[in-house]
Amino acid sequence: MNGKYDIVILGAGESGTGAAMLAKKQGFEVFVSDYGKIAPQYKSVLTQNEIDFEENGHSFNLIEKAAEIIKSPGIPDAAPVVKHAAGKGIPVISELEFAARYTDAKLICITGSNGKTTTTLLTHHILKQAGFNAGLAGNIGDSFAKQVALENHDIYVLEVSSFQLDGMFRFKADIAILTNLTPDHLDRYQGRFENYVDSKFRILQNMTEEDAFIFNADDPVTVRELKKRTILPKKYSLTLNNFPAENGAWLQNNELIFNINKSKFNMTLEQLALQGKHNAYNSMAASIAARLVDVRKENIKQSLSDFENIPHRLEFVSNVHGITFINDSKATNINSTWYALEYVEAPTVWIVGGQDKGNDYSQLLPLVSKKVKAIVCLGVDNSKLHEAFEDYVELMVDASSAREAVVYAYNLAKKGEIVLLSPACASFDLFENYQDRGDQFKKAVKEL
Repeated sequence: MNGKYDIVILGAGESGTGAAMLAKKQGFEVFVSDYGKIAPQYKSVLTQNEIDFEENGHSFNLIEKAAEIIKSPGIPDAAPVVKHAAGKGIPVISELEFAARYTDAKLICITGSNGKTTTTLLTHHILKQAGFNAGLAGNIGDSFAKQVALENHDIYVLEVSSFQLDGMFRFKADIAILTNLTPDHLDRYQGRFENYVDSKFRILQNMTEEDAFIFNADDPVTVRELKKRTILPKKYSLTLNNFPAENGAWLQNNELIFNINKSKFNMTLEQLALQGKHNAYNSMAASIAARLVDVRKENIKQSLSDFENIPHRLEFVSNVHGITFINDSKATNINSTWYALEYVEAPTVWIVGGQDKGNDYSQLLPLVSKKVKAIVCLGVDNSKLHEAFEDYVELMVDASSAREAVVYAYNLAKKGEIVLLSPACASFDLFENYQDRGDQFKKAVKEL
């Protein structure tokens, strides 16, 4: 450790390690600091690249000498080390902001409360199938910075979280997609929805009339915000209502109609690989983005029909003695779970719970009353769930492991019914992440 670094990176996960690799390649003196233990795979990358690092705590005296700090998205602005840096006037940026400086690739950036992962994967799938040299990064896959350091893509499809957007200042998207806006992560935004909304709209910063903005015209919060803001990029709207858009996509007689700069094509809902109302929006958004970079209509239609959905998002697990088990562990907020409850079409035993993020469960009550016969609470503290739902279902039970939850649910469900894991909460109270929660759920179902 030399005691003076150009760049200090906070957090040594996928994002931080990738940023360190790129910074090193660009000739910077780099130091990585993690408050916790660094995972072995990332430690070996840092060692191989001869990058100085520390774990299990931050050395403030080293960090405060940096010219710039790159912060991993999981670290809140309220963390003492971030506040200390800000107090010293050191710029704190995100990995995406840093990586974008070193690539001339076209950037398709996708944000929103729900649907962004599916839309990102679907857009990337369309581009790859059409022969584009496209990278997939952001909140998914290998980090953007790592890919900029090691690969040379012509175009990147980036899933961008509000936490990443908070640390982006000169970054500019060429095509921005905003899927929808519903309350999420309010614990990081002082409990104020408008702060979260403002973060999401940072996706449009620095965009010009030459760029494109794709948005959901059926989302009331987005529509309200558009009336309040000056939007420079060209707008493309998505709607499942029957009204033709000058630019965008809409639903008419069970067909999706696309009209992009006077070029039209259509596709029936049945032809889509991803079924469900929410996925119609995802398919429309990805198609418009692909068309805007000149993917042929035939290629888009083919890719929309052969795409395979992501794990942990309304994923069919198994049918055990006539009971269908669905893994929706990726539903970490209310709106995702709303879509899942809307999606199920039989009496449902619903597994819900985890680390609450300031959730308001009232919007789920109509669907719960209509579709849910019993609730299994899977979390350390389930009191808020009991308070919200116990008057709306006949039975609520508490479980402290995925296996216990699955056994309870299996015993409560009958043939022809559904067991749905759709937690509406973060996973960190009992699991490493939503993938771990989903994997443990699937393992437990297979052991029945």
